[in-house]
Amino acid sequence: MILVVDDDKNIRLSLKLILERNEYEVALAEGPKEAMQIVRNTPAVELVLMDMNYTRATDGEEGLTLLKQVKVFRPEVPCILMTAWGSIDLAVQGMRAGAFDFITKPWDNGVLLDRIETAIKINNASPATQPIQSSPIVGTSLSGILATVARVAPTNAPVLITGESGTGKELIAEAIHRQSQRANGPFVKVNLGGISTSLFESEMFGHKKGSFTDAKADRIGRFELAKGGTIFLDEIGELSLASQVKLLRVLQDQTYEVLGDSQTRRTDVRVVCATNADLRAMVEEKTFREDLFYRINIINLHLPPLRDRREDIPLLVNHFLRMACKTNGLPLVTVSTEAIGYLQTLPFPGNIRELKNLVERALLMKPHPQPLSKGRGEWSLTATDFQNSYSSVPSLSTPLPQQGGGGGGSAGGGSLSSMERNAIAACIAKHNGNLSLVAKELGISRGALYRKIEKHGL
Repeated sequence: MILVVDDDKNIRLSLKLILERNEYEVALAEGPKEAMQIVRNTPAVELVLMDMNYTRATDGEEGLTLLKQVKVFRPEVPCILMTAWGSIDLAVQGMRAGAFDFITKPWDNGVLLDRIETAIKINNASPATQPIQSSPIVGTSLSGILATVARVAPTNAPVLITGESGTGKELIAEAIHRQSQRANGPFVKVNLGGISTSLFESEMFGHKKGSFTDAKADRIGRFELAKGGTIFLDEIGELSLASQVKLLRVLQDQTYEVLGDSQTRRTDVRVVCATNADLRAMVEEKTFREDLFYRINIINLHLPPLRDRREDIPLLVNHFLRMACKTNGLPLVTVSTEAIGYLQTLPFPGNIRELKNLVERALLMKPHPQPLSKGRGEWSLTATDFQNSYSSVPSLSTPLPQQGGGGGGSAGGGSLSSMERNAIAACIAKHNGNLSLVAKELGISRGALYRKIEKHGL
């Protein structure tokens, strides 16, 4: 049963008609007092769809009070708020108070029904649901995250994946897509850190030929490419405030316009976002919109850094070795216990990406044995192999000799910041400024590399 709370009779009846046509049982309440009677006495209520204002006042206090009362008596029941676009700050307050989602008036029936279905599915999903066994995500420490993925993937709920660079956020996004009802649709990846504000609309929504000076042909936007599937918005913390407004409108109304075309188009995509930034801190600093934060953060998955899940290193090493041996046509290889012990002592600021690069480097740098008659060579990677591979390339976790003759510092001297700067500078020089190769060798993303270059004034 869905409880609809609104002081406007026409809105109540309109919502009742829409919901009953979609086979929902509906209860109606004109105001907070009547709503709470139903909440207390009707166990069948599984969602509350509520307005924020019930008198001439428009500050939303009545709605916020009702929301808090519902969460006290029925904390498990999701609440979806209804508010005007101009009062979206009020919806944000409601999200802070525990609302599941919000929708703006006038609403789109399709959007409304999608939000309701998502809320009910997530609330009713069994937490014991197991992820599919074919997942490429390795590590026993992530079992809880994978169980949550399996629980929310069949819904259309927006998901925000957080964690440091190299922790596997893209793999989690792909797992959500594979286990969703959109698995047969496209999975479109967008690195928002690489899109300038001036090109945001063209890249995301597309443009018509002649819509601006360099528009020499029609361009299909990323949202159109992802139609029927999932769009993965990586590094969303890099998005400018101007672009955040445009993205929010699309996520809120599920509509957009192609540059040079006045026709409004509807999106049909699942949105998964990722960032290594602290969005809550950015909201406090006014560099990330709070309303956008709550829109993308319906479900949050945080991936721990590799240093906090060292028990997974043996599994990850064996997984990466199998992949690398298969890719390079090499005989299978084992790893000594001492080698695993050494790897578990490393800081890995580049996380899983850095570990993968280190494993592949150690494999390829070691002299290959001649395969035996059964196609397998007596071959094992030792701690020395990994130590040689680790010291052969600049790392963000190890200092380099001081550049120039001043200072009299040793190779291990200097602050962590200066060590990091020296490592990045040396790697940039080694690759003649090719930042893609630099990021790959250091085991971090290009976006993270750009931020560090800016941080150190390189």
